[in-house]
Amino acid sequence: MTDHSQTNLQSQSVLVASNLRNTAQRPEESKELALNAAAAAADRKAGDMTVLRVAEVSYLADYFVLVTGYSKAQVRAISQSIEDQVAEKLQRLPIRSEGQAEGTWVLKDYGDVMVHIMMPKEREYYNLEAFWGHAQRVELPETDDNSHREL
Repeated sequence: MTDHSQTNLQSQSVLVASNLRNTAQRPEESKELALNAAAAAADRKAGDMTVLRVAEVSYLADYFVLVTGYSKAQVRAISQSIEDQVAEKLQRLPIRSEGQAEGTWVLKDYGDVMVHIMMPKEREYYNLEAFWGHAQRVELPETDDNSHREL
Protein backbone atom coordinates (compact mmCIF):
# COMPACT_ATOMS: atom_id res chain seq x y z
CA MET A 1 0.00 0.00 0.00
CA THR A 2 1.42 3.39 -0.94
CA ASP A 3 1.74 6.32 1.42
CA HIS A 4 -0.89 8.16 -0.62
CA SER A 5 -3.49 5.38 -0.25
CA GLN A 6 -2.77 5.10 3.49
CA THR A 7 -3.35 8.84 3.86
CA ASN A 8 -6.66 8.54 1.99
CA LEU A 9 -7.76 5.65 4.22
CA GLN A 10 -6.88 7.61 7.33
CA SER A 11 -8.85 10.68 6.20
CA GLN A 12 -11.86 8.50 5.28
CA SER A 13 -11.67 6.83 8.69
CA VAL A 14 -11.73 10.21 10.41
CA LEU A 15 -14.80 11.25 8.37
CA VAL A 16 -16.63 8.01 9.19
CA ALA A 17 -15.73 8.26 12.87
CA SER A 18 -16.85 11.90 12.89
CA ASN A 19 -20.25 10.99 11.43
CA LEU A 20 -20.68 8.10 13.88
CA ARG A 21 -19.75 10.33 16.80
CA ASN A 22 -22.45 12.84 15.75
CA THR A 23 -25.02 10.05 15.74
CA ALA A 24 -24.19 8.77 19.21
CA GLN A 25 -23.93 12.17 20.91
CA ARG A 26 -26.73 14.17 19.29
CA PRO A 27 -29.69 12.15 18.01
CA GLU A 28 -31.68 15.35 17.34
CA GLU A 29 -29.08 16.22 14.68
CA SER A 30 -30.07 13.07 12.79
CA LYS A 31 -33.67 14.25 12.60
CA GLU A 32 -32.51 17.72 11.53
CA LEU A 33 -30.42 16.18 8.76
CA ALA A 34 -33.37 14.04 7.58
CA LEU A 35 -35.71 17.04 7.50
CA ASN A 36 -33.10 19.17 5.70
CA ALA A 37 -32.67 16.43 3.10
CA ALA A 38 -36.45 16.31 2.58
CA ALA A 39 -36.59 20.10 2.24
CA ALA A 40 -33.76 20.05 -0.31
CA ALA A 41 -35.61 17.34 -2.26
CA ALA A 42 -38.78 19.45 -2.18
CA ASP A 43 -36.80 22.35 -3.67
CA ARG A 44 -36.23 20.14 -6.72
CA LYS A 45 -39.90 19.08 -6.88
CA ALA A 46 -39.40 15.56 -5.53
CA GLY A 47 -42.60 13.61 -5.12
CA ASP A 48 -43.99 11.26 -2.51
CA MET A 49 -41.57 12.28 0.25
CA THR A 50 -41.47 10.07 3.33
CA VAL A 51 -39.21 10.22 6.38
CA LEU A 52 -39.04 7.11 8.54
CA ARG A 53 -37.46 6.91 11.99
CA VAL A 54 -35.88 3.46 11.82
CA ALA A 55 -33.59 3.72 14.88
CA GLU A 56 -35.82 1.44 16.96
CA VAL A 57 -36.11 -1.26 14.27
CA SER A 58 -32.75 -1.19 12.47
CA TYR A 59 -29.08 -0.77 13.20
CA LEU A 60 -28.49 0.63 9.68
CA ALA A 61 -29.46 4.23 10.44
CA ASP A 62 -31.64 6.45 12.58
CA TYR A 63 -33.70 7.81 9.67
CA PHE A 64 -34.54 6.90 6.09
CA VAL A 65 -35.60 9.63 3.70
CA LEU A 66 -37.49 8.29 0.67
CA VAL A 67 -38.32 10.52 -2.29
CA THR A 68 -39.32 10.08 -5.91
CA GLY A 69 -37.79 11.75 -8.96
CA TYR A 70 -39.60 11.44 -12.27
CA SER A 71 -36.60 11.41 -14.61
CA LYS A 72 -32.95 10.45 -14.31
CA ALA A 73 -31.99 14.11 -14.58
CA GLN A 74 -34.37 15.01 -11.76
CA VAL A 75 -33.07 12.17 -9.55
CA ARG A 76 -29.54 13.50 -10.04
CA ALA A 77 -30.65 17.11 -9.40
CA ILE A 78 -32.42 16.09 -6.18
CA SER A 79 -29.30 14.20 -5.09
CA GLN A 80 -27.06 17.20 -5.75
CA SER A 81 -29.46 19.58 -4.01
CA ILE A 82 -29.51 17.40 -0.90
CA GLU A 83 -25.73 17.11 -0.80
CA ASP A 84 -25.24 20.86 -1.32
CA GLN A 85 -27.82 22.00 1.23
CA VAL A 86 -26.80 19.51 3.93
CA ALA A 87 -23.14 20.49 3.45
CA GLU A 88 -24.00 24.19 3.64
CA LYS A 89 -26.43 24.07 6.58
CA LEU A 90 -25.04 21.19 8.66
CA GLN A 91 -21.44 20.85 7.43
CA ARG A 92 -21.98 17.15 6.68
CA LEU A 93 -21.02 15.20 3.58
CA PRO A 94 -22.27 11.71 2.78
CA ILE A 95 -20.02 8.85 3.78
CA ARG A 96 -20.84 7.35 0.39
CA SER A 97 -23.15 7.85 -2.56
CA GLU A 98 -24.28 5.13 -4.91
CA GLY A 99 -26.22 5.12 -8.18
CA GLN A 100 -25.51 8.66 -9.37
CA ALA A 101 -24.35 7.45 -12.80
CA GLU A 102 -27.43 5.29 -13.42
CA GLY A 103 -29.85 7.88 -12.04
CA THR A 104 -32.69 5.46 -11.25
CA TRP A 105 -31.94 5.00 -7.52
CA VAL A 106 -29.41 7.18 -5.75
CA LEU A 107 -28.46 6.36 -2.18
CA LYS A 108 -26.80 8.99 -0.01
CA ASP A 109 -25.46 7.45 3.20
CA TYR A 110 -24.73 9.90 5.99
CA GLY A 111 -24.26 7.14 8.57
CA ASP A 112 -27.19 8.15 10.75
CA VAL A 113 -29.44 9.08 7.82
CA MET A 114 -29.88 7.22 4.53
CA VAL A 115 -31.50 9.12 1.67
CA HIS A 116 -33.10 7.10 -1.14
CA ILE A 117 -33.96 9.00 -4.32
CA MET A 118 -35.79 6.68 -6.71
CA MET A 119 -37.62 6.67 -9.99
CA PRO A 120 -41.28 5.54 -9.66
CA LYS A 121 -40.63 2.05 -11.05
CA GLU A 122 -37.86 1.34 -8.49
CA ARG A 123 -39.86 2.93 -5.68
CA GLU A 124 -42.86 0.73 -6.42
CA TYR A 125 -40.83 -2.46 -6.95
CA TYR A 126 -38.70 -2.23 -3.79
CA ASN A 127 -41.49 -0.69 -1.66
CA LEU A 128 -39.22 0.30 1.22
CA GLU A 129 -42.15 1.86 3.10
CA ALA A 130 -43.77 -1.57 3.35
CA PHE A 131 -40.50 -3.30 4.22
CA TRP A 132 -39.92 -0.76 7.01
CA GLY A 133 -43.64 -0.45 7.74
CA HIS A 134 -43.10 -0.89 11.48
CA ALA A 135 -40.91 2.23 11.57
CA GLN A 136 -42.32 5.52 12.82
CA ARG A 137 -43.28 8.03 10.10
CA VAL A 138 -42.05 11.55 10.73
CA GLU A 139 -44.40 14.42 9.98
CA LEU A 140 -42.90 16.80 7.44
CA PRO A 141 -43.36 20.54 7.91
CA GLU A 142 -46.19 21.96 5.82
CA THR A 143 -45.20 23.35 2.43
CA ASP A 144 -47.15 24.15 -0.70
CA ASP A 145 -45.86 20.89 -2.21
CA ASN A 146 -46.82 18.56 0.62
CA SER A 147 -49.73 20.27 2.39
CA HIS A 148 -52.25 18.02 0.64
CA ARG A 149 -50.46 14.81 1.65
CA GLU A 150 -51.15 12.76 4.70
CA LEU A 151 -48.34 10.75 6.24
